[in-house]
Amino acid sequence: MTGVYAAVVLWALAWMLNVRLANGDRRETRAMRLLVPAIFGLTLVLVWELVVRGLQVPLVILPSPSRILTRFAAEMPVLWADFVQTFVKGALSGFFIGTAAALSVAILVDRSEFLRRGLLPVGNFIAALPIIGTAPILVMWFGFDWQSKAAVVVVMVFFPILVNTVAGLTEASAMQRDLMKTWGASYWQGLFKLRLPAAMPFIFNGLKIATTLALIGAIVAEFFGSPIVGMGFRISTSVGQLALDMVWAEILVAALAGSAFYGLVAFIEKGVTFWHPSQRG
Repeated sequence: MTGVYAAVVLWALAWMLNVRLANGDRRETRAMRLLVPAIFGLTLVLVWELVVRGLQVPLVILPSPSRILTRFAAEMPVLWADFVQTFVKGALSGFFIGTAAALSVAILVDRSEFLRRGLLPVGNFIAALPIIGTAPILVMWFGFDWQSKAAVVVVMVFFPILVNTVAGLTEASAMQRDLMKTWGASYWQGLFKLRLPAAMPFIFNGLKIATTLALIGAIVAEFFGSPIVGMGFRISTSVGQLALDMVWAEILVAALAGSAFYGLVAFIEKGVTFWHPSQRG
């Protein structure tokens, strides 16, 4: 129980420190905005370690962070192969295919009132279908390799990006669109010089949502069939072997990859939409 008492004391001290930093005079500085969540996250990990050790929690229930990191370091080649199979081949390829398809269809929907009224309700219906229902079908259609995982990702990211893009294309006001027509601009000139730039905040909202959906879709799809490599395959087999430290090592890889992917899209958004109030602020 000593570890549990130490965890309680550590949590109380870290909480007081974070409250002091978050309410201090330098709370709006960039360093402080990074330091506060870093202290909070590190405290959670240390409390986790102390509680697991203090209560002697079995591995099959919850491994300690130190044991997870040890397994992470020992299985680096396996984790890298799983990362390439799931994230690079499945998630990224599906993300880019789904994004290109969604943007193309959004322009068609923007030009056709029929598609706007007919496709979007159907799209909302398809987007609401559970992934555990559609993934087995797509795996049967496209095989057990990364192509079927990419297909699942395409289905998951297509409609969020489509809906956000269609909404963004209406962001330009009627007066702005009329002004472009007054200057003799064609539809495509108005699209690329006015409406797409105005829609970029909406498009990037859809892309950021899609970054998380892409990795989730690829991992879940591997539960329904994959070669003997991939995050989903490894998690499934490790659970069956009660190797929970390996499961958490895969979860760590997925968390790092998903966070880095989201951060990259957010970084690109900041450069593209520098003019938007949310970025200037």
